[in-house]
Amino acid sequence: MGGMAGSWIERADRVLMPTYGRRPVTFVRGAGCRLWDDAGKRYLDLAAGIGCCCLGHGDARLAAAIGEQAARLIQVSNLYYSEPMVAVAEGLCTHSFGERVFFCNSGAEANEGAIKLARKRSRDQFGPGRFRVLGFRQSFHGRTLATLSATGQAKVWKGFEPLVEGFDFADYGDLASVEQALTDAHCAILVEPIQGEGGIVVPPAGFLAGLRRLCDERDLTLIFDCVQCGMGRTGKLFAHQHEGVRPDVMTVAKGLGGGVPIGAIVATEAAGTVLTPGSHASTFGGNPLVCAAARVVLDALTEGGVIANAAARSTQFFAGLAAIQGRVAGMEAVRGRGLMIGVALDAPVAPILDRLRAAGVIALAAGERVLRLLPPLVISAAEVEEGLAAIEQALRQR
Repeated sequence: MGGMAGSWIERADRVLMPTYGRRPVTFVRGAGCRLWDDAGKRYLDLAAGIGCCCLGHGDARLAAAIGEQAARLIQVSNLYYSEPMVAVAEGLCTHSFGERVFFCNSGAEANEGAIKLARKRSRDQFGPGRFRVLGFRQSFHGRTLATLSATGQAKVWKGFEPLVEGFDFADYGDLASVEQALTDAHCAILVEPIQGEGGIVVPPAGFLAGLRRLCDERDLTLIFDCVQCGMGRTGKLFAHQHEGVRPDVMTVAKGLGGGVPIGAIVATEAAGTVLTPGSHASTFGGNPLVCAAARVVLDALTEGGVIANAAARSTQFFAGLAAIQGRVAGMEAVRGRGLMIGVALDAPVAPILDRLRAAGVIALAAGERVLRLLPPLVISAAEVEEGLAAIEQALRQR
């Protein structure tokens, strides 16, 4: 296909909608935890496509499965069955509380579907009038109109009002705030077991169990948004497994496809049979191509030692960051679980990200003052040390 003159960045700025504050880098290839730009510069990737590339870049198993499936069958629609879809659904159920799965294309779409499920479940059981969903301040659930309305951050609402009706917010980690906010009009509680975009915030012990108790007492659907904190990211397959709490519904995406777009709603039998033919759909959801990728990811996470590596590298990262905190001013806290790590700073994180990128390290922000690290789960001990050294140097240059 012919193109316009100029660099890729110049060309992109002429034709793409300006919805992202893109950095001036064009990546052309990756291998493991490494990326290369179009000038040949090599980077250490501590972002993994915002937590998506859990097996790193260029994984041979993943590439082979995608290539073989693309040559065999890519799309047939959900009017029919396909083997890869059934296999991935079985895998998700086997390794979670789930008994039913719905496939879609993204975390936002999964959360949108989960909200619909909760509303319909309540209406089927109790009739109209019980449709509100209680979420949490500083949460993030997506960019569709309903999921941004469910997000407890006013900055994502601006320009899109009026918001979708039916969402209320309590303080994250505060059960008393939840009890005060709940009314007879609520049908569900929607919560991230670890808040991601809100700053990598781990709730206090017992909080998720308390939400489970409140949902049981009030016949509410408990929805765990595991889009960012699922698929091995926290050192267990799903973040809530650290607490031994079972939701009614869980949403997953990001790491599920290892980099290809797939999302899923995982539910109990009671919740998972609410959506019936004609009530919900997704044209590309769970097609053979993306499910071939997800099948490889699930096998690697459950049988390939990837989660064990993530847990070990997590210990290394947290110890290293604690040591840096003792040597360098400006780090207020280090928090998170597994390889979902937030470093709270006393100043904006943007200059730190710029220094890291100049030094050949890619990282993320979670809000204005939190450095977010979501490296591939296959990162090595040597690569962790390399990342730690770069972070310390970037902090020292402030």
